Amino acid sequence: MLSDHRLTRSRGSALRQDRAGHKGLCIPQPCTPAAIRKERGLGSMGRLLRARICFLLVFLTPLTATATSDAEKTPHYWNEGARRRLEAALALQPAAQRAKNIILFVGDGMGLPTVSAARIYKGQLAGGSGEESILAMETFPHVALAKTYTIDRQVPDSAGTGTAYLCGVKANSKTVGLSGAAVYGKCRTAFGNEVDSVLHRARLAGKSVGIVTTTRVQHASPAAAYAHSASRSWYADANMPRETLRDGCKDIAHQLVHNTDINVILGGGRTYMSPRWTPDPEYPEDPAQNGTRRDGRDLVAEWLSTREPKDMRYELNRNATTDPSIVEMTEKAIRILRRNPNGFFLFVEGGRIDHGHHSGRAKQALMEAVMLDRAVARAGELTEPSDTLTVVTADHSHVFTFGGNTLRGASIFGLAPKKAKDKRAYTSILYGNGPGYSIRDGGRPAASLPARTRTTGSRRPSPLTWRPTVGRMWWCWPRAPWPTSSMGCRSSTMLPMPLLMPRASSLMMPDPAVVDTVGPLAAPSTPHGPHSLSWPSAWLPSWWWAERPYQALL
Repeated sequence: MLSDHRLTRSRGSALRQDRAGHKGLCIPQPCTPAAIRKERGLGSMGRLLRARICFLLVFLTPLTATATSDAEKTPHYWNEGARRRLEAALALQPAAQRAKNIILFVGDGMGLPTVSAARIYKGQLAGGSGEESILAMETFPHVALAKTYTIDRQVPDSAGTGTAYLCGVKANSKTVGLSGAAVYGKCRTAFGNEVDSVLHRARLAGKSVGIVTTTRVQHASPAAAYAHSASRSWYADANMPRETLRDGCKDIAHQLVHNTDINVILGGGRTYMSPRWTPDPEYPEDPAQNGTRRDGRDLVAEWLSTREPKDMRYELNRNATTDPSIVEMTEKAIRILRRNPNGFFLFVEGGRIDHGHHSGRAKQALMEAVMLDRAVARAGELTEPSDTLTVVTADHSHVFTFGGNTLRGASIFGLAPKKAKDKRAYTSILYGNGPGYSIRDGGRPAASLPARTRTTGSRRPSPLTWRPTVGRMWWCWPRAPWPTSSMGCRSSTMLPMPLLMPRASSLMMPDPAVVDTVGPLAAPSTPHGPHSLSWPSAWLPSWWWAERPYQALL
């Protein structure tokens, strides 16, 4: 994108540094929606996107189809808009200072078709036609594309992609925080093949760090920020084969507490943190939500704040009184982490976009994408682009699309205006495979629109109980000082690169000569013992070394 909104800033009290080792500071007061709203002093969600336009486009402001219909019929409307966009692009200058803070937003499964549909849905939620709407993430001034795959799979999963964009190396599918030398499900292959994430390095650099997710905090994407596991499914010790425990591997929930000193963790996953059979405090009557740990440890009491036994509820099903949204959790995390004068790293995942698509629930998926975008907007209000590197991206896509020559302003969840060759209606939104496939009397049933649309996919050529992911190329929007590597089409392992470049961030790579001279940097003990920081060559393209006085490692 060649245009930019700078959102209004809201600052809290004076910054103060966290006390070293005092984990109680991670949640200084109850993280409830009421407390968050009281702290920020905002009214309705409708004021979330209040913005002051900097030097860029007023044309980005969404208008309804009715308001723009006459203007859109004139060439002047389009020519003037193009002229202003071009002038804005030519006036854009890189910020030369380092970024003190880093926020990485990931829409799990949020491919380009999802972004397009979410843009329309956002506009329609606001009462407009939808097509002319714009997402907050789309106002960022830079955009790049990333190729996504794993060492062993053409189409990746969230574990392999999380390891790529957080740790900078390609890995095998379903493994977390390990190099490609580790084999899925083989505990012993993890030893010695651990790779460190940007979050871990940020903590070693003295920054505060945090994780916000709408999934369980032990899920594949957030787990890549702190864990090293030969299986993404080893959430708790109860999920692990007994031989892996005997071999010395630790479950992901255990590693969450012990691998890295994380200041803020907000998401689901209580059941993996609580002793076996322990009733969940929010759902005590539902035995399916009971704790699962065999070792009897209560990791929730020991350490962190989780909001649900497993994944957070979909936004459309969320209890706004008891359950915070991703917007509220993001704001809470930023307000806590920014007290550190050394800066912070925050990972925010809209994880249930992926779950909605897996289940064929397009409305759930798109609402989750809209909420992630609102979190991006709120983060922009709470930070400044002059000292905060903000990146919005995805990890993979889905077999999701929409079409059918639908009319302008038609519901994104509606029917195509014409019938298919079998003389039956079909929805504009389509999935290539997954749940919902149906054959009746030798043909498919005609599509219809229920009063409360949850599953809006129509024809699925391949009947499956769970829709697999898609490995199409995905996008990356940065707003940051020195976003020089956010151009062109790159490997997904390049994503951590601008976070570690000395001219881009105060979280920088050490001089290789110094590392070789003084020995490995100190790191907290992991379940596999102390290990030194690794600087994988996948992060070090030859063009980058032209900006540094050191010898190249390639």
